[in-house]
Amino acid sequence: MQSAAALRDRALNDPTAWNTLEQLTEIGPRMIGTPQYLRARDWGIAKLKALGFAKVHAEAFAKPSWHRGEEWAEISAPFPQKLAIIGLGGTPSTPPQGIEAPIVVLKSYAELLAAKPGAFKGKIVVVDQPMTRTMDGSGYGAAVEARNGDGEAARRGAVAYLIRSVSTGTSRSPHTGAIWGKDVGKIPSAALGVPDADQLERMAAKGPVRVRLKLASWNDPKSVAWDISGEVTGSARPNEIVVIGGHLDSWDPGTGAIDDAAGVAITTAAASLVNRLPRHPARTIRVVMFGSEETGGSSDAYLAAHKSELRNMVIASESDLGSDRAYEVKVPDARAPALAPLAAVLAPLRIFVSEDPPAHAGSDVSGLQKAGVPVFSIGQDASRYFDIHHSADDTLAVVDRATLDQNVAAWASLLYLIADSNADFRAKPADR
Repeated sequence: MQSAAALRDRALNDPTAWNTLEQLTEIGPRMIGTPQYLRARDWGIAKLKALGFAKVHAEAFAKPSWHRGEEWAEISAPFPQKLAIIGLGGTPSTPPQGIEAPIVVLKSYAELLAAKPGAFKGKIVVVDQPMTRTMDGSGYGAAVEARNGDGEAARRGAVAYLIRSVSTGTSRSPHTGAIWGKDVGKIPSAALGVPDADQLERMAAKGPVRVRLKLASWNDPKSVAWDISGEVTGSARPNEIVVIGGHLDSWDPGTGAIDDAAGVAITTAAASLVNRLPRHPARTIRVVMFGSEETGGSSDAYLAAHKSELRNMVIASESDLGSDRAYEVKVPDARAPALAPLAAVLAPLRIFVSEDPPAHAGSDVSGLQKAGVPVFSIGQDASRYFDIHHSADDTLAVVDRATLDQNVAAWASLLYLIADSNADFRAKPADR
């Protein structure tokens, strides 16, 4: 317990997380297939080496990339004015001259699904579905389905698809994000700034509205992504591995500070603190900067590359919910003897240990989780995260250094307790 508590206290005044975050955001947005992404790869390798991690290397995997071109939209009638939009990741382009069509505004995605085939022939469908603000971010899961609705709109005859940004804020900055699933990429699709979506709904309630839209994009099927990792070598059982990380890639409107340079910074700094101890914990801690979360790919690639190690992976987790205050820890068995000191260590940080096991620990470790690797999660206050996420506002300016360091303190102390134990998180609680 003493080492875990010492790590906790040291983390609250350690500059590693902030310096890491600052350096990574200075590179700029990090979309796969861009020069910035390559610079981030090189930076990640150099950073882990500079911090003294062992076995630093990059693992390449094929990852086709999508690239944004010219984008604009405007109301052409009844009252001409510009609209704040951003293309959704993976959207096809409009014709070079753009598209102009009457709009139909729906208040929910469910309303689109309830419409009959052909119901919106020749129209631009606008879904103005708001997102609910929640502390744990669960409102996102309920709202994000609408982002993947272009196929459903196309089935009903639409020529383009616009959504209210999946956001809890009121900023005009639109929020992008990937379109997922087999039935997407049928028609051009974009996100509107929240006030712009509401403006269209008000105007459409009073009479016909026409919108002009231009989206340009292209794809590179030969792009490559990289997972970058380094290790704190275990002192007694180095073949037993705790896998943690954040994701290196980001969307392009901002500089990817909270999504997910913060997660990279938190996990790297936490492991770095452990690495500086005179005696390393018994097990190895592996830090991974996952290379492709935003458009998928890292989870499957990492699983494929490390199938032979699965039985040696003790537990895994990812930090990918920004940098605001951590408040909850979920582990496979909160009553495991090895974790008995955890509640006392975390209490000064105002973090409690939940009795519930984690359902999810990050997209990039989901493949490991499905393959049987146990996971833990550190819950953060996401109340404002989706005000900023995937938008131009995602910059270093929105990060609070004190809460960033509080996250590092939680990760460092939990990592040490797990890595210096012999807990088998695959065993049933009654077997421990």
